Amino acid sequence: MSPHKQCPYQSGRVVLDAAFKADAPACFARLRALGPIHPAEFPLGLQGWLVVGYDLAREVLTHPALLKDTTPAAETLAAAGYVLHQPSVGLGAQMLEADPPEHTRLRRLASAAFTPRRTADMAPRIEQIAHDLVDAMEPSGELDLVEAFNAPLPATVIAELLGIPQQHHRDFRRWSGQTLRVASPEHRPALAALHGLLAELIADKRRRPQDDLLSALVAVRDQEDGRLSEEELVGTAMMLVVAGHESTVNLLGNAVLALLQHPDQLRLLREKPELLPGAVEEFLRYDTSVERSTSRYAAQDLELAGVSIPRGGMIAVALGSAGHDAPQDDGDAPAVLDVTRPDARHLAFGHGVHYCLGAPLARLETAIALRVLLSRVRELELAVPRDSLDWIGSGIIRGVLSLPVRYRVG
Repeated sequence: MSPHKQCPYQSGRVVLDAAFKADAPACFARLRALGPIHPAEFPLGLQGWLVVGYDLAREVLTHPALLKDTTPAAETLAAAGYVLHQPSVGLGAQMLEADPPEHTRLRRLASAAFTPRRTADMAPRIEQIAHDLVDAMEPSGELDLVEAFNAPLPATVIAELLGIPQQHHRDFRRWSGQTLRVASPEHRPALAALHGLLAELIADKRRRPQDDLLSALVAVRDQEDGRLSEEELVGTAMMLVVAGHESTVNLLGNAVLALLQHPDQLRLLREKPELLPGAVEEFLRYDTSVERSTSRYAAQDLELAGVSIPRGGMIAVALGSAGHDAPQDDGDAPAVLDVTRPDARHLAFGHGVHYCLGAPLARLETAIALRVLLSRVRELELAVPRDSLDWIGSGIIRGVLSLPVRYRVG
């Protein structure tokens, strides 16, 4: 039996290893019963604190002394080999790793290209992609739903939105899937390869602009007095790729898995697809794909819920845990999946200035994908025991590596 089955701590710390991630909802429940914040060991051996309570999570995500600036923790991060925050090497030089006023400038410029209208205009294409993927399935049998549906749909959507040519789609999918798994040996090579591809494509869009998001970002960079540097341009594209692909792949997977474990809820959504927009909020609350936030660092000594955090201390918020601690307006317990829950409260897209820019696209993709899948695949069940599923073992993303199902189309 894993030590996590008995206690969430190893040597006095929460250890966010593969065993914890596979059992994360139960581990978070034990931690919430003990308090809203806990010492933690993150991938690469990094030490810090993990926030699991909803109220403290909201405070941390907007705390003026908890910043993305890694300067107070620079030596510790370098010694661990952590590079995700660095320009060129990681995802740096983009708004996810910046504080105001730099964050304000980068978000404003990215928003100028990634508009609500551009997102809304994707709806017919998202639906067509979903139908094409179902059309490609055999009429019945067994398959891995991650490989056949959950992964290619968001990957195709974000690739077409950005203007990534078809011949690069397979590599793009593979590399983007490794970028946030910081303990994986493929992590750094994937970051370098994705950075190189996007830099090459941006240069091509500058020569031959098209009606896509990369061309729009180039226009922002080139037409507005160079206020978006070349490295910021590539970093912003990297951030959109990773946030727009990996999170939605696993949100779809977690939602389908939750429905397969709750056939009454699955039946209800088949009968009343108009519930889907609200159901997506419930899936984000119940088992979100971005399990924890990216890290923040204490700019000064401070105290959180009675815990002393020294300058340079690393803090992450367990977004998935916060959704089970958030006050809801109905009588259902947080552990209950209820696709009719009104206005499900969660922090799946963050809170404050770093609230996810791509949240509308993620909501749109998930609702359309589930509607097509549930309307056309009339029989759907797990083909393996739930306990045998393999989960992503490191990083901030929660999801299964594969989802074997038995199904029948039609």
